[in-house]
This record gives sequence, C-alpha cells and structure tokens, in this order.
Amino acid sequence: MDILESVKMAVKTLTANKLRSTLTMLGIIIGNASVITMVGVGQGAQRYASSQFESLGPNVLFVIPGSSESRNRTLDAPRTLTLEDAKAIATQVPTVSGVAPQLQTQQAVVYSNRSTSALILGTTPDFSSVRTFDVANGRFISDLDVQRGTRSVALGPDLAKSLFGASDPLGQTIRIKNISFQVIGIMEAKGAFLGNNQDDVAYIPLSTMSDQITGNTSPYGTEVTFISIAARDENSVGAAQFQITNLLRLRHKIVTDDDFTVRTQKDALEVVGNVAGALTIMLAAIAGISLFVGGIGIMNIMLVSVRERTQEIGLRKAIGASQDDILVQFIIEAIILAALGGAVGTLIGVGGVTLVSMVSPLKASVSPAAVMVAVGVSSGIGLFFGVVPARQAAKLDPIVALRSA
Repeated sequence: MDILESVKMAVKTLTANKLRSTLTMLGIIIGNASVITMVGVGQGAQRYASSQFESLGPNVLFVIPGSSESRNRTLDAPRTLTLEDAKAIATQVPTVSGVAPQLQTQQAVVYSNRSTSALILGTTPDFSSVRTFDVANGRFISDLDVQRGTRSVALGPDLAKSLFGASDPLGQTIRIKNISFQVIGIMEAKGAFLGNNQDDVAYIPLSTMSDQITGNTSPYGTEVTFISIAARDENSVGAAQFQITNLLRLRHKIVTDDDFTVRTQKDALEVVGNVAGALTIMLAAIAGISLFVGGIGIMNIMLVSVRERTQEIGLRKAIGASQDDILVQFIIEAIILAALGGAVGTLIGVGGVTLVSMVSPLKASVSPAAVMVAVGVSSGIGLFFGVVPARQAAKLDPIVALRSA
C-alpha cells in the first residue's frame, strides 16, 4: 500500500469519530498554544524592560546602598549613602557630567478635600537632566530651593490630575505630612518604569526632605536612598563606574567587601534579560508538559482503536497486508492527530500573543522558532507515542484477530 492511500484511510478513520479525535487532540492544542503564547509574552516582557531602561539614556549609572557580598568593613565606615558621597562624585570623578542624589518615601498628599498617597522624592536640580525628566509647566527645583530648604514642589502629571483635576495647580498649596508646599511646576508625562508610575510623584528639595519629612537618620550626613549619575558619554560609562567605585571605597574606608553597588544600564538590562529569559523558559517548559500529556492521550486512544479494529486488521492481513502496512497506517493516524492539533494550537497561540500585544504594554510577538519547535515537537510526539499501538496492531496474528472479532 502506498503512503497516499494510507493517509486517505487514516483521514477517513479519524473523521468517522470526530468527537473522540477532537478530544484526543486537545492536549496537543493546549500545549502548542501555551508554549507559543508564553514565549511570545516572555520576549515581549524582555523588550518592554529593555525599552524602559533605554529611556534612561545609555550613559546613566546608579549607586545603591548595600552589596550582594558580605558587609565586612571597619567600624567607623558609613553604613549608608550620603549627600556628601554624591557631592564627592560630582567634584572628583572627571567622567561624570551630572549627579542627582535621591531620598524618597511614601506619604499622603492633600489639597483641599482631596487626598492621595504618592511617592515623595527629595532631590537636586540635576535630577531633571540626569534622568531626562522635562517640565511641562512652571519650573523644577532650583539650587536656591535646595540651599534655603524651601517648601516648593513639582508634581508629576498624574498626581496633579488626582489633586486638581482640570484646574491649574501652579501657585496652589498642597500639604505633605501636614506641611504646606507651593506647587512650582508640572512635569512632562514619563510613564511607568518597572511597574512604578513615574507620573505619580512629588519632587521637593532634598534638604527639605531630609530636614522636615524623613528626618536625618544617618550619623554620617544626609542619607540618600540612591544616587543617579550621568556619565559624559556612552563611552565613559565603564570608566565612570570604575572611578566611582574606587572613590566610594576610599570614602567608606572599605577593608574587604563593598557596602554599595554601582550599576550601569547595561548591568540592569542583563539582569532583567536573564530573569525574563529564565521565566520564559520555565513557563514554556511548564506549558510543554501539556504536549507530553497530549502524547499520552494519543497513545491511549490509539491503543483503544487497535482493540476496536481487531477485525479490520485481521481482514487486511488475511488479504495480503504486511506488518509494515499496518504499522504505517496507525503511525500516520497518530501523526495526523498530533500535527492537526499542533496547527490548531499554533493558530490559538498566535491569536493569544496578538491579543496580549493589543491590550497590554508588552509588545509581544510570535516567535518563528517557538512555532517551529512547538509544531515539530507535537508531530514528533505523535510519531513517538503512536509507535507502541502501531507495533501492537502490526504484530496481531490474522487468525487470532479474526477469531477475537
């Protein structure tokens, strides 16, 4: 019997039991759709995270308190980052063009009878240039505001809308921790960064923040949450990281391990990419279990089919069909079930990826490699799990088969 004739017979057999064939394919369909969707969404998450970091600019660095290593150091070394550290970086590191220390906390912000919780960020004038935050109306914090510790505040657009609605906030007075602040500016929309809404923030002078909002909690100077730094250009980032690290080690009198971490955008991208990649692989592997389950379902149904078609097998062998003919017949049926299930699952997966990209900020896209792997694996599963029932059918003795019928 030729292959074409075997395919025709397989299709006829499978269409005779449409419901059973559909249920058999269900595991393969779910597996393929899940793998393609998870890989697409995972890659979309990686691209989204990359775009978030790229929006910072290629020459931005961050100094963060603490280290992944143990914190062995001398007893008189600072335990936190301070404003003095930021000033030292600005004046003593030649590859740096801007330094913006930041001290932040969450507080209630009140205007008239409206109240909302927002991130309060104390910083310096360099913040807007280092982090590329532009002012839409009014102005940002000035050097004079920091020197005098004025109660001036610039609002993110979302926070301004929550408090003032359509009214003009400039010149109005809001309260933070029961302290009155005058609104001096409204920032341009910046969007979310790693899940944090950067437009729902109140920016005040760092000196005002440490003196009147959080209090000065460090015995080594004005404590800061972290320091944002702009290198002179993209080529200076590596040198800036090296120089900042050496300077802070000297200032903190580091003996063994650092009590701070200097991160570049590239470092952050690598970390995010590795995490997102690992999660994508894990999710795809979990989804791939459905393919294995689907293969077991195919084998189970094919074994049942062998029992049901014992008479047919006996008759075909009696009129001259060889073991190879019977073997090929059942393997083709298993492959058709797996391949058709893979095709339907692929269509559903592509639809799922498209839907995610439409309703979320993740620019998910269909991975051709994921499609090829999923369809190839599903077809291979059909072949693998179809061999056992096919061999069982091929080895049936025609006389025994006819008697059992």
